[in-house]
Formats: sequence, C-alpha cells, structure tokens
Amino acid sequence: MAEASERMRAMRERRRAQGMRELRLIVPDARSQVVRRRIARQVAKLDPRAEREAMCWIEAVSEFDSK
Repeated sequence: MAEASERMRAMRERRRAQGMRELRLIVPDARSQVVRRRIARQVAKLDPRAEREAMCWIEAVSEFDSK
C-alpha cells in the first residue's frame, strides 16, 4: 500500500484534474469557552437598530428560492 503522503498527493492531483483545489480554513473553535465569551461580548456591543437595518438590506438584495 502507498504511504499516506503519496495517497494525499495522488488525491490532490485527481482533484486538480477535476478543476478543484484544496482550501484550508483556520477558524475560532466555538466549543471553547474563551471564544464563546469573546463572541458574547462582541454581540452585546451590537446596536439592535443597525443590525435590523443590515438584515433588512440583506434580505432585500438577496435572491430567495420561490419554491
């Protein structure tokens, strides 16, 4: 059996041939209490009127499925 690094290389080559490429994202871990507290502090600072206005604009310019 091929080594893991060889299998990964072959998989990436197959995906590139299909017009795809690998994308890695590093995001905050929402399971972490530190991150959850930081998010809660940021949300508490939001202005509800401004957020409501932003949501209305997003809904107005968004395309929704009519089904």
